[in-house]
Amino acid sequence: MTESSAYFDVDGTLVGTNLLHPTVMYFANQSSPLQSLMKVGGALLQAPAMALAEQRDRRLFNEMLFSHYKGMSEDRIAVLAQEVHESVVVPRIFRGAKELVDQCKKAGKRVVLITGSLDWTVRILADHLGADHFIANRLEMKDGKATGKLLRPVVAGPEKSGLIVADAQSVGHDLADCSGYSDSYSDVPMLSVVGHPACINPDKRLARLARAYDWPILDIDRPARGNMEKRI
Repeated sequence: MTESSAYFDVDGTLVGTNLLHPTVMYFANQSSPLQSLMKVGGALLQAPAMALAEQRDRRLFNEMLFSHYKGMSEDRIAVLAQEVHESVVVPRIFRGAKELVDQCKKAGKRVVLITGSLDWTVRILADHLGADHFIANRLEMKDGKATGKLLRPVVAGPEKSGLIVADAQSVGHDLADCSGYSDSYSDVPMLSVVGHPACINPDKRLARLARAYDWPILDIDRPARGNMEKRI
C-alpha cells in the first residue's frame, strides 16, 4: 500500500500540448464535413472571448471551450479519444515523462494525473504512462450525447488544490508527504498544498518563484542526467 501520492499536471508538464490541441482534432473529425465545419467555425467565432477568459478565469475558459462539444455522441467521442491519443498526445509526450512516473512509483508513490483536459483522453494517457489514478474534466451526457456542460467539480486553476486535498484525504495520505508537479504559475495553489512541490519546464513566473522557495526544477524534455530518483 502506498503512503503518499504524486500529483502531476499534464499539459505542458508531461506532454507538450494544451487544451486546444486535442479539441481541434475532436471538432475537425465530426461525422460529416458540414458538422466539422460548424464545430470549428463556432469555436473560432468565440476564440477572442475564450482568450480573454483564459487570462482572467481558467474555469470559465474550460466551460466555454467544452460547451462546443454539445451534440457530440458518446460513441463518437470514445473513438476520437483513441485517435487523439495516438496522433496528438503520444508524439508530444516528453521524453522523460514515463521515467519520472516510473521512478515515483518505485519510490512507493501513488501517481495521479490532474488536468483540465477531457477524461476520455486522460484515461488513455494514464494507462499509457502507468498512472494509478486521474482527475479530469467530464462532459455531462444526456441520451448518449454531450449537453455542452461540464460535470462538477470543474478541474481548473486554483480548484485543483481543493481536489488534491480531497483526493489525498480519500486515500488517507498526508499532504506533507505528497509531491506535486507543474509547469505553470497558475498551478501555484496546487503546488502549495503538497509537502514536496517541483516544477517541470516552468514558465518564467513559476521559475522565479521556484528559485525563491528552492523548489526543484526539472527538464524532462531532454535525456535524463544522473539518477532521477534523487529528484522525485
